Amino acid sequence: MKKVEAILIGLVLVSFMVSLYFYPLMPEKIAIHWNIQGEVDGYAPKFHGLFIIPFIFTGITFLFITIPRIDPLRKNVEKFRKYYDGFIVLLSAFMVFIHLYVISWNIGIRISPNIVLPPGLGILFSYCGILCENAKRNWFIGIRTPWTLSSERVWEKTHKVGGRLFKACGIISIVGLLFPSHATCFILIPVMFTVAFLIVFSYLEYQKEIRQLNKGVSKS
Repeated sequence: MKKVEAILIGLVLVSFMVSLYFYPLMPEKIAIHWNIQGEVDGYAPKFHGLFIIPFIFTGITFLFITIPRIDPLRKNVEKFRKYYDGFIVLLSAFMVFIHLYVISWNIGIRISPNIVLPPGLGILFSYCGILCENAKRNWFIGIRTPWTLSSERVWEKTHKVGGRLFKACGIISIVGLLFPSHATCFILIPVMFTVAFLIVFSYLEYQKEIRQLNKGVSKS
């Protein structure tokens, strides 16, 4: 983990150094939010706009590093640790990318977020699928519902299905590049459907397991 921790801390430091370097070049109010059409609809004072992502990134990095150490099922986390490490490095790189995008927009390099976000999120969603397919039962990482946490079989089955669905979300997000004015829909709708479906799926699988156990008890 030391190598991954070093990478995360390095990316955090890069985000702060970039903010400090560009601080004198920024206007007093900078764009920090865009609507679904890719138009700016939110501004912040220079300091807040330049340092909000680095500070959030710092907190998330601490969380990433802490989770494997405090999970009661950390032995299971170690079984898919390389996929977890890959995910947190990829997500951290994506956050730095978003930080650089905000800065570049405010210095005059204005590419629509509907062109920039779909491929980045597509890659991230696809790797979420890989992580899901390999995740073992734990309390912090993966599709955590009362039913997946209560049953090893339900966990495994839900995560196999979830892995395929998140990979599909990644592909659909990238396809959104072909329809820039509706790119947000290609990102949000598949993910919302996937999350809702997996919650229901895990519940139904758990109920199926309970019925089978009850049948077995009644026969005995």
